[in-house]
Amino acid sequence: MILYFFSLLFTLKKITMENNEKVIDALNDLVKINNDRIEGYEKAIEDSKSDPEYDSLFREMIDQSRKYKEQLINEINTIGGKADRNSNTGSGKVYHVWMDLKSSLQGKSAKSALQLSEFGEDAAQKAYAEALKTDDLPASTRDLILNQKEHLKTSHDTIKRKRDLQEAH
Repeated sequence: MILYFFSLLFTLKKITMENNEKVIDALNDLVKINNDRIEGYEKAIEDSKSDPEYDSLFREMIDQSRKYKEQLINEINTIGGKADRNSNTGSGKVYHVWMDLKSSLQGKSAKSALQLSEFGEDAAQKAYAEALKTDDLPASTRDLILNQKEHLKTSHDTIKRKRDLQEAH
């Protein structure tokens, strides 16, 4: 009977640890997408230097991602994980190479920066949607992800609206 009890406890602990690893992996993916976002908007600032209107918008997006990254790292620490602070997604690295190539071919402009930023915002929305599919997300983690996703959707819509205005000119 005691052996059965300890076996059951061990199994439950193992299941909990596996679930935590999935949650930590999902949160680390979101840290990476925010790192991609920071890098992308730094590039957008560089590419749109001739149009100072967008400088403050892009800096606002960078600040947003830095804030979200720290919140995600705190959540990872709370559930006993190790945050992958400085990595980017594999697709983010490919995206940045593509951005560099495209801006060298098309030239650097606010329009181009906004188009590429919208592409990055789409990727962020997909990453957050994927994270929400993670099994057994703690309620606080789900709330954090949903809140950030909602605000990032607003950012996406702002970028899209600005891009649409640029394309109309």
